[in-house]
Amino acid sequence: MSIISRRQFALGAVAGTTLAACGNGVGGPGAATIDARVDSTLAFMRQTYPGTRDLEARAAGMLVMPLITEVGLGVGGSFGRGALRVGPSTVDYYSSASGSAGLQIGAQQFSHVLFFMTDEALLDFRQSPGWAAGADLEYVISAQAETLRAETTTTLSPVIAVLFGQTGLRVGATLEGTKYTRIIP
Repeated sequence: MSIISRRQFALGAVAGTTLAACGNGVGGPGAATIDARVDSTLAFMRQTYPGTRDLEARAAGMLVMPLITEVGLGVGGSFGRGALRVGPSTVDYYSSASGSAGLQIGAQQFSHVLFFMTDEALLDFRQSPGWAAGADLEYVISAQAETLRAETTTTLSPVIAVLFGQTGLRVGATLEGTKYTRIIP
């Protein structure tokens, strides 16, 4: 008979929850499923946040992540799958994953779109074996649809992240430290 400590139980719960997050519904049968969810996410974003249409028109490309599942209990992580669009066409598929440690508890799901505002930023993203969100990223997060729009200061950033559709009981949504990797669905 073995006795499990609270620490072992907590680590097991976090690991199990993180693995469960990998089954966030986007990992279905291939490219057609991801493309359909990307189309739905873009339609929701355009309708709810009309100001993103200007960002989309100016962007060299967009990485659309329809559903990111993020969990944490001391140690946390997130996972999701999406597509890179250049114009109306999907050119590649990506997964995003992150890990975190610290004072955290809860779970949430959200959508996000990365707008690559320059050809150079898009090329850097596409040529990297695994791209990590970092200092070049400008966030646009708003609970009020009418205030989310492309402003001169944000469109000077090489990459703009728009986070929306957040649900769950976890404080904050961040892409800092998220790694994007090209996949074959």
